[in-house]
Amino acid sequence: MGIELIVLDVDGTLTDGKIIYTQNGDEVKTFSVKDGLAIASWVKLGKKVAIITGRNSKIVERRAKELGIEHLFQGVHNKQEVLEKLLQSLKLTMQNVASAGDDLNDYKMLKASKLAFVPADASYYVKEIADFILSRDGGDGAIREMIEELIEQENLKEEYLSLWQ
Repeated sequence: MGIELIVLDVDGTLTDGKIIYTQNGDEVKTFSVKDGLAIASWVKLGKKVAIITGRNSKIVERRAKELGIEHLFQGVHNKQEVLEKLLQSLKLTMQNVASAGDDLNDYKMLKASKLAFVPADASYYVKEIADFILSRDGGDGAIREMIEELIEQENLKEEYLSLWQ
């Protein structure tokens, strides 16, 4: 059994890391549709996706629902601990996990995962432990690049493309 679960950070990974507040106090985030299509395709392949993020946001809830992401954990201080509990419930191990994050609060989770991916604009310190430093920045197709790399590694190209043919 190969990679069955991808675990994603939000700010700086699924987004460009900017948080915009409107005059009314509403929060605004932008997501890449390229990342979204790849995530939805990964789910259609029968694979799992989890979002584990340190912040709380209704916007992230909405995005997870749109993409069919069943496992959403917000307001998390220790991401690795949450991931370990999720793996127990899914009967998986860290050997089945590819994770993506961009900053120090992702460090332990990235280090524990079988494969660690970081966007091009990630912290120097997480780049040091990454298996893959993606060519794209967070929020600009980095997760699409991650998933396409996994598709190749897991020999899922035909199955992946057949979703769209």
